[in-house]
Amino acid sequence: VDAGAGAGAELTPVLRHEQQVDVLERLDFVLGNILELRREVEELRSSLQGLAAEIVGQVRSHLEETQRGRRRRQFPCARERSDSTGSSSIYFTASSGAANGDDGESEGGYMTANAESDYDRDTERESEEGEDAVSSDAVGTTRRGSLQLGTEAEPRVPSDSGQEEGLGQLLQQADRLHCGDAQEKREGFQLLLNNKLAYAEQKDFLWRLARAHSDMCEVTEDADEKRTYALEGKEDLEAALQKWDQSAECHQWYAVLCGQLAEHESIQKRIQTGYIFKEHVDKAIELKPEDPKSHYLLGRWCYEVSHLGWLEKRTAAALFETPPSATVEDALQSFLRVEELNPGFSKAGRVYIAKCYRELGNNSAAALWMNLASELPAGTREDAESERELEEMQSSLVE
Repeated sequence: VDAGAGAGAELTPVLRHEQQVDVLERLDFVLGNILELRREVEELRSSLQGLAAEIVGQVRSHLEETQRGRRRRQFPCARERSDSTGSSSIYFTASSGAANGDDGESEGGYMTANAESDYDRDTERESEEGEDAVSSDAVGTTRRGSLQLGTEAEPRVPSDSGQEEGLGQLLQQADRLHCGDAQEKREGFQLLLNNKLAYAEQKDFLWRLARAHSDMCEVTEDADEKRTYALEGKEDLEAALQKWDQSAECHQWYAVLCGQLAEHESIQKRIQTGYIFKEHVDKAIELKPEDPKSHYLLGRWCYEVSHLGWLEKRTAAALFETPPSATVEDALQSFLRVEELNPGFSKAGRVYIAKCYRELGNNSAAALWMNLASELPAGTREDAESERELEEMQSSLVE
């Protein structure tokens, strides 16, 4: 109290140092939350604007397609029609239970496009031949520029008698190259690509080719090339799943490629892809329950969903009737199932187990799985990323 204030001066309580620190920390926490909320609101606003633009574009495209169909019906020409009444094109969508306004599409799962007549398809095929030729040339240029493996070998078309034996040797070589380094993955991709003409109707060949596209997504640094590889592999598996819907590998790698493709999409696209990813992983587990990779993919999905932010949850609730739901316990059970089926399946898997235990408050189990994870080599890019996480977790545990 100021000495000159006199006897009537009021005493002002002074906070202790610990109380001052506590108040400052609380203020800092509140300010941080306010800034985070502001950022999420801006992201939500941007995503809603993008969604509105996408809806407008879809409506405009639908109107233009309707007008083209009317013009074609006004000027018919003599053309022999086929007896087919349905399209063979199958698309995949989220099994969310939400209604969708696109023509010919069901509420979830698989959809067969039957909206166009044979005459319409034939007419459009003539107009798209030039575009397909240009697209094929562009894709070929991109592959040659990114792979840089020298002169491409001519496609090999074996005889019927030696086709099965040749396919077996080819698949063994492709599996070996898939487990190698980045250069071997590139060689494996080129090997399968050169033999696509000969074995395009073989299930085991097609899903390995899709897997090679996924490998190229990992080893390529350019974002546009990553997206191109993921999209091409996804399209190959869409065709394969028309014939082999009971193939666990086709469903498994379709989910992987959908996830890789979603990395370059908007928030609403990523959430929609999450439903598709989960649908195909569940199908792969149903068809082949002893495959550790499918359980690992399910664990990744559960872990990511359990850590969705406020913006992602609000977007999912706005787009779908039933938002995705999973807990850290769900993720932990899937990762432990992987270890049960194949101990030491991956370094990243054990790091995820440690992370789950730490978040659930079981530090002793987390430390145990950190030590088990450190014993495994980093065989993939994902393992290398988990290695850095493991080092951070171990340093924080020591502190």
